Amino acid sequence: MVTTKEPALRFTEALVRLAHLVQQVFGEVSREHDLTPQQAQLLCLLIDGPVGMTELTRALHLEKSSLTGLVDRAEKRGLVVRTRDSRDRRACRIELSPDGARIAVLAHEGVTRQLDALTGELPEEHRELLTSAIGGLLAEHTSRTGRAWLPSDHVTDAAAAVTR
Repeated sequence: MVTTKEPALRFTEALVRLAHLVQQVFGEVSREHDLTPQQAQLLCLLIDGPVGMTELTRALHLEKSSLTGLVDRAEKRGLVVRTRDSRDRRACRIELSPDGARIAVLAHEGVTRQLDALTGELPEEHRELLTSAIGGLLAEHTSRTGRAWLPSDHVTDAAAAVTR
């Protein structure tokens, strides 16, 4: 049996490949729920509650017109609803419908399950090291851009609410 050893990856190349892998997993899970990856990302961002359009454009890295189209399509499918922003009558916030909340939790759990399976063989100390390194990268991004990533603990709360 001939085994070939892949050349060692540079750190940034490894990050790029990891990003592609996570996007692939997101795509696979999205298809399972008859969603586009962008729709799944939108639903997952809304799990913690309504979010304004400006915040969504930043979080999803979309132009305003692209986000409007994404929200229009999700609203047409009954996954989200627009509500008035109580602080600014000119603005609206996007929130999950009951069906959208159910699908959002299922999609998030599917992505988490697949990523856990991919990393399941890693020793716990490697998992902790990766978690710390990724947390540091996200913190650095936040300090440079002023844009924080949404916390993941809101998913657990939403999952509990949907299953009640």
